[in-house]
Amino acid sequence: MEIIKGSARKPVSTERLVEVFERDFASSEGVLYVGYPVLSTPDEAVSIDALLISRDHGVVAINLVEGKDADGFGEVQDDVASLLDSKFKQHKSLRKGRKLLAEPSTLTYAPLLEPCQDDDEHRLVNDSDIVEAIKEMEWESSHLYEAVLSVIQSISTIRRNRKRRANSKDNSHGAALQKLEDSIANLDALQSKAVIETVEGVQRIRGLAGSGKTIVLALKAAYLHSQNPDWKIAVTFNTRSLKEQFVRLIETFVVEQTGEQPNENISVINAWGAPGGAARTGIYYQFCTQNGATYFDFQQAKRKFGYNNAFSGVTAAAMSEVSSIKPMYDAILIDEAQDFDPTFLQLCYHSLTTERRLVYAYDELQSLTDASLPGPEAIFGSGPNGKPLVTFDGSVPSQDIILEKCYRNSRPVLASAHALGFGIYREPDAKLGTGLTQMFDRAELWTDVGYEVLDGELADDHKVTLARSKSASPEFLESPGEVEDLIHFGHFDSVEKQAQWVAAEIEKNLTEDELRPEDIIVINPDPFSTPKQVGPIRKLLFDRGIPSHLAGVDTSSDVFFQPDEGSVAFTGIFRAKGNEAGMVYVINAQDCYSSFGEVGKVRNRLFTAMTRSKAWVRVVGHGENMQALVEEYKAIKENDYRLEFVYPNAKLRERLRIVNRDMSSDEKRKVKAASKSMSSLVQQLAAGDVQLEDLPEGEIQMLRKILSDK
Repeated sequence: MEIIKGSARKPVSTERLVEVFERDFASSEGVLYVGYPVLSTPDEAVSIDALLISRDHGVVAINLVEGKDADGFGEVQDDVASLLDSKFKQHKSLRKGRKLLAEPSTLTYAPLLEPCQDDDEHRLVNDSDIVEAIKEMEWESSHLYEAVLSVIQSISTIRRNRKRRANSKDNSHGAALQKLEDSIANLDALQSKAVIETVEGVQRIRGLAGSGKTIVLALKAAYLHSQNPDWKIAVTFNTRSLKEQFVRLIETFVVEQTGEQPNENISVINAWGAPGGAARTGIYYQFCTQNGATYFDFQQAKRKFGYNNAFSGVTAAAMSEVSSIKPMYDAILIDEAQDFDPTFLQLCYHSLTTERRLVYAYDELQSLTDASLPGPEAIFGSGPNGKPLVTFDGSVPSQDIILEKCYRNSRPVLASAHALGFGIYREPDAKLGTGLTQMFDRAELWTDVGYEVLDGELADDHKVTLARSKSASPEFLESPGEVEDLIHFGHFDSVEKQAQWVAAEIEKNLTEDELRPEDIIVINPDPFSTPKQVGPIRKLLFDRGIPSHLAGVDTSSDVFFQPDEGSVAFTGIFRAKGNEAGMVYVINAQDCYSSFGEVGKVRNRLFTAMTRSKAWVRVVGHGENMQALVEEYKAIKENDYRLEFVYPNAKLRERLRIVNRDMSSDEKRKVKAASKSMSSLVQQLAAGDVQLEDLPEGEIQMLRKILSDK
């Protein structure tokens, strides 16, 4: 029995009810929602006190009485039953003809009342008979359990709004995708908790790519808005193409729950923003205008703080200018928090009302480094008393939620992406004695996000074998592999041959495999060269009569797919983030094998690109580095997608960070200049053109010490 607590407006009776279920129904299969769902009437939105969905006992709406006055309890039950009837009848899966198959039961629980007097149609219970009353209810339609859950969670509404596929072949790619989408019908328990359970203060939601963070945040925003329509709520993110998706999801969920469009108090807005009205505004821009801080656009910020530090620079500068920050929102929800500097999270935190309702979600492994985001103490700092403003010590339920299940990437795809991202089977580096490119400082992160130890130990200097657990990577996600291999790595002799192969495969996907254009993404890992690199493939598709577009260039920055135009999406890696498709082509993957001064960055790009795939991923490229990447993947496949490596100790992890750190352009110039000077000096010493005695003794001794320390 999973108990998920939303906004409880009757705290005493709610706690008593939860105690009853924890004690007497712990082993039953079902979900007890408290303060959820919100249902609409012609006059208002009504929050149900508690709703039980049980495989044995069916759907039971429980009205709670806080004191000793239960007058009118029968009328309340009738109203709630009518609302649930109306909601369920909208879904064909829950009715046969006009008959509702999932007919809800109702009862009123008044724990403080003495022996209760029922009437013939309405049950009124207290502590002495609530367990018996529920156990007397038997459900003949237990096979509808998952369908009812899907309706209550509003997930069925998303699926209903999608255009159903018209597949003519039972074993086509399109048919396999349809089965896959139908199988992902319900939120799991952790996702439901993340949606409904809201804390007064900061809440963190972590999870892998594909664990449902975006849908969870959209549902959460809609739930908060439905419960509190007067709150000013902002939803923000890093990837511009997520905006349209958030708007669609939030509108869908709010209409489902309240029967009305969301009002102006909930906003899906950019993080940066600019003048130009609601479509262009952003959190940072609003902060500057409301608090009188100096606003920088991107070009100004780049000149003052540098390209890589533009946004962190302007947010820090704005915060430093303001002594007393004006609250702008009652709640802010941040997606892709790993892509923001902590200064932006600080700005959001201090722009909230005194309750500090901030929800930030991020991908624990998206950046493949433990430093993707520091802990809350480091992000939000300390108060005047020296104590951290935010801590996650486990004392507040649901304050820190980890979504360990991945519903987008199958076990082979996710494990391959991680193995390549970390360099698990990479050719060992002569300097380091290992092929690893990076590693977590906290080993337990692996198990937190759904890996299990098959052999060895997750500890420094110990050999370990990791694999995705079946619960964290459901087996049905691998079913499209029955149609065609989930993963293919391809090496070509030239850019032209790569382009010809990709274009021919896309044509086959659309004409034979029953895939739609929006089922396909073509990703070039280097965001700066993308327009040039995708040109040859797009030209070949154009010659075949297949439309395509470069997301964010041929379209608005807020648009990624164009299903109405039947157009295939091409993109650089930055705009790909947050999006997904059944078939993903990663082109020019040789650029992700290695790169001077940014090996971690390019490996992360490959990881991110591969994890956009719901089913099939095709990684292709040309040249020697692509051949090396193919060999690396072969090792992953031969090990059945298990990760086998020696966990690096603290000293080696530090060396990995230093050797494989991402260098700035200035750092790269300095390293190249030093390398050139060193090479020239060594050659001159070897030839006898320069004598060691001719060189400054102090510098020679310093160099000897540095080398000995290494």
